[in-house]
Amino acid sequence: MFRRRIRPRPGQESVWDYPRPPRVEPAPAPVRVVHNSVDLANSERALRVLETASPPTFYIPREDVAMKYLHETTGHTVCEFKGVASYFDLEVKARVASRAAWTYASPKEGFEELVDHIAFYAARVDAAYVGDEKVTPQAGDFYGGWITSNVVGPFKGDPGTLGW
Repeated sequence: MFRRRIRPRPGQESVWDYPRPPRVEPAPAPVRVVHNSVDLANSERALRVLETASPPTFYIPREDVAMKYLHETTGHTVCEFKGVASYFDLEVKARVASRAAWTYASPKEGFEELVDHIAFYAARVDAAYVGDEKVTPQAGDFYGGWITSNVVGPFKGDPGTLGW
């Protein structure tokens, strides 16, 4: 069942105004990822991918990620727009989060900016931030969007949205 588009207030964005195919742009504020009391990523150079019906997904340059905590894992997924994604398990002080992050080593045309960038599932780490705001993870076990107070839905991944 489709829920009605939430009308954005001043200073907000509706995911229903995001494009399809998606667009890559600079993040509007610094981003940070924390797990088991360790700053995994902290960047003022992150990118965000905007796609219709999904909250933004943030991609952080490898240079701004503590890569010693990420371990490549098996399995891949394919995005019709971005290409083949490879995944990382995360291990911080013996605490493991399976497939907590991903990358596009050779993204499709139009998404080359994502090379050497890492995205994190906010639901699989202790906290992710855009600026000073702690994000809410996008619902579902597949989507990696970060929801902040300036983004309104309804969002793909919420109950009843499987067919979107």
